[in-house]
Amino acid sequence: MLNKFWKWYEDKYKIIAPLTALLFLLQLVHLYWITTDVVLFRLFGYPFWNPGHFWDTVISLLDYTEIPAILTSSLLYIHQYRQNNQRKLHSIFFLFLINSQWLHLFWITDEIIYAQLTGTSLVVIPIWLSWIAIIIDYLELPVIYDTIKKALKSRP
Repeated sequence: MLNKFWKWYEDKYKIIAPLTALLFLLQLVHLYWITTDVVLFRLFGYPFWNPGHFWDTVISLLDYTEIPAILTSSLLYIHQYRQNNQRKLHSIFFLFLINSQWLHLFWITDEIIYAQLTGTSLVVIPIWLSWIAIIIDYLELPVIYDTIKKALKSRP
């Protein structure tokens, strides 16, 4: 049964790789927001981008496209691991990077981080824990770059 799945995956790879990259491109909006409206606000006391309540909500919803992105990219790297003996370490490393995002998603939500860093938190967590969650969020950048590369290479 697994062999059937991997055969199907191989046949659909030219669709799956760009879809994975597209899901991750949406994460760039979230990373831009967290950098300009959260991190820089904490460092300099001034938000460099304040999209407003409506767009904050839209960006928060966009952030949850990270779940299918994690799943599809995990499959992508498992597939790469199975296919390429020379890229096994690369596959394992990128699987680690992308799956560390589960900690970010379920351990500390962006709302808690935002509230903690801006001083309006209902839940008190140590500031250093908020920074760790933000750092984990940035671990997806190499994966975003790599999935975009794979998507471009998959095109004829």
